[in-house]
Amino acid sequence: MNPFETVAVGPYNLPIMRLGLGGAPLSGMVLADGLYGGSAHDEAVRIIKRAYQLGIRYFDTAPLYGSGRSEARFRDGLAGIPRDSFILSTKVGRVLDPAPDGDPSTDNPDRLPDLIPVDSWTRSDVQRSIEESLERLGMDHIDILYVHDPDQQEFGEQQAIDEAFPALIEMREQGTVKAIGCGMNLWEMPARFVRRFDLDIILLAGRYTLLDHSGLAEFLPLCVERNVKIAIGGPYNSGILARDLDGPVSFDYEPAPPDLVDRARRLNAICDRHAVDLKAAALQFVLAHPAVATVIPGAQTVGEMEQNVRMVEKHIPSSVWLDMRSEGLIPDDAPTPTE
Repeated sequence: MNPFETVAVGPYNLPIMRLGLGGAPLSGMVLADGLYGGSAHDEAVRIIKRAYQLGIRYFDTAPLYGSGRSEARFRDGLAGIPRDSFILSTKVGRVLDPAPDGDPSTDNPDRLPDLIPVDSWTRSDVQRSIEESLERLGMDHIDILYVHDPDQQEFGEQQAIDEAFPALIEMREQGTVKAIGCGMNLWEMPARFVRRFDLDIILLAGRYTLLDHSGLAEFLPLCVERNVKIAIGGPYNSGILARDLDGPVSFDYEPAPPDLVDRARRLNAICDRHAVDLKAAALQFVLAHPAVATVIPGAQTVGEMEQNVRMVEKHIPSSVWLDMRSEGLIPDDAPTPTE
């Protein structure tokens, strides 16, 4: 597969690259100071710069990720690069307030005070969120805006319907944003949004992967029908598809249950028989679906980011997918790259 191929998204035909870079691990949620011979900020900036150097042109972030740190690190990682040479998405749904007992100083690599996220999908907070994101990013526009996790509060869905989506639709009509959608971990609420609004792209995290096919039967066909593209987040299900399965692994940021560890080991055994890396199968499997425009794995090191590029490029024989189907590990109706 070609990781640098693009798919047109939305009414402005944004060219979204098949492989992007997810910004959550760059925020300090995973990276920790001192683990890489320096600060987490500096390592994140190195990852972003190397991604651009290799040809990656789609980057995703959010105010929630590290309470603004991810956006600040994209500011520094993309500094000096022509703004029209890459596509960037961020999210609305959380505004960042000063932490009551936090450090108000901006004398740190991210140049941010201690902030805490507050859930809100109101029109006024959508506007505030965008303005503050632009300031943290040091940019004059955002290409894609996602409504972020409105399922996290019981009032979130209604606020998103009444205020957030209408605000984003107006911005798209004005041309100040080129594509809109939502970013969530489950598919059921996004399906309701797709039926109700004219959306362009959904960031679906973890619900269509080599291990979790829950979005396949209903949600992905709906997106094909409505010409809504999918950005796949969490393609490794937070680690189980990218780590040594002989030790502890996580699934959706929790200890992986034994049945899923067993399935992952069976998938890995098939890959081993064919001298294929499980991570390559994980990335290429999701990209084979016609609804999927891009996959945006994160990276904790420059090496991991470089490896993601190689994993998409690596040839996978059709026998890998045939063996996975024959063992009941992927659905019969799930597209695979050789079809």
